[in-house]
Amino acid sequence: MYKLIKIDGGVCAADGFYADGVSAGLKAENAKDMAFIYSENMCAIASTFTTNKMAAAPIRHFQNRGEFQTNFVLINSKNANAMTGKAGIEDIEAILATLPSTVSNPVMSSTGVIGVRVPKEKLIAGAKLFDLSKREPNAAAEAIMTTDTFSKQIAYKVELTDGSSFHIGAMAKGAGMINPAMATMLCFITTDADVNKEEMQKHLNKNIAFTFNAASVDGDTSTNDTVMLLSNTKSGAYNAEAFDEALYNIMRFLARQMVKDGEGATKLVTYEVSGAKDDKEAETVAKALSNSLLVKTALYGEDPNWGRIASTVGASGAEAYEEKLTIAFNDLCVYKQGKLYFNTEMEQKASEVMKLEEFTIYCDLGIADGVFTAFGCDLGHRYVEINADYRT
Repeated sequence: MYKLIKIDGGVCAADGFYADGVSAGLKAENAKDMAFIYSENMCAIASTFTTNKMAAAPIRHFQNRGEFQTNFVLINSKNANAMTGKAGIEDIEAILATLPSTVSNPVMSSTGVIGVRVPKEKLIAGAKLFDLSKREPNAAAEAIMTTDTFSKQIAYKVELTDGSSFHIGAMAKGAGMINPAMATMLCFITTDADVNKEEMQKHLNKNIAFTFNAASVDGDTSTNDTVMLLSNTKSGAYNAEAFDEALYNIMRFLARQMVKDGEGATKLVTYEVSGAKDDKEAETVAKALSNSLLVKTALYGEDPNWGRIASTVGASGAEAYEEKLTIAFNDLCVYKQGKLYFNTEMEQKASEVMKLEEFTIYCDLGIADGVFTAFGCDLGHRYVEINADYRT
């Protein structure tokens, strides 16, 4: 019915989209800290934002505008423009007012330190460096990074059976202040699919529950969490099933990349919970595991302390029973429905699993058919170092 082909190009993979990153002097050593996404055509926008009640000024500015379309997104790192009150919104309006006349209804997104007004003049000067004819997705993805150690991009071409095709691509940033409550993360997805806002919002809402909302680094919810999905419809092609699958693949990949790049993280761990009373209870257990500090530190120490897994399951609030629970590390079952398999030989094998950069912890509650998968990472000394010195 359709074919998904992974391609290069990030947010510039879709026809009619441009992007670049520049240095406005917010970061040291002339590092890129300001990016744009520009479309030749006006774009419908689907979006979702942080559940934090202290939402940053760019989010409040966006939400106060009602229904609108845009062809331009301005993004800065290093400064979140959060907890800056009315002045923060006024700063946004002043910055956006200086953009070229080819820009219509621009929006802004920010990430960085909370509680400091943006250096307005630096951002205005930085925006003057933008060349809207540039397709430099790597530079744009680099510019939106904060404590990230690598940029995060992905794109697909979707070929339909009638010979038509469309593209969808994305970039994201996030390494700390990541909690499955969305959904500090930002994600910008662009497409030339001929899809309207209502359809995009439906796909976004459906897929976020199993991607960004299933990701945890440290259990903290940022003031700036933002996902924007923009369509300029230039391809004239669309298939709902194909679009949904491509969007899910993109969001899942980026969510896992954020967890993999968690501040100081050395492991990406998937928590697959099954056999719960229902899917909601499975989600409760999976997120409890991905957020548990005791589990995270055991992962960092490469200690196959399955007792912490069992304890977290029991404390999650979901229905669970000792005699029905099964726990496995990859394909290595350490506990099954009251029977303990964790002897000296098994511990050694489990320790080898925990040395891997990526592995899965399976928990079957043995009650019914509820399932959910969450993503988490370990927590070690480096996380403390990064966040103790974050503002300096």
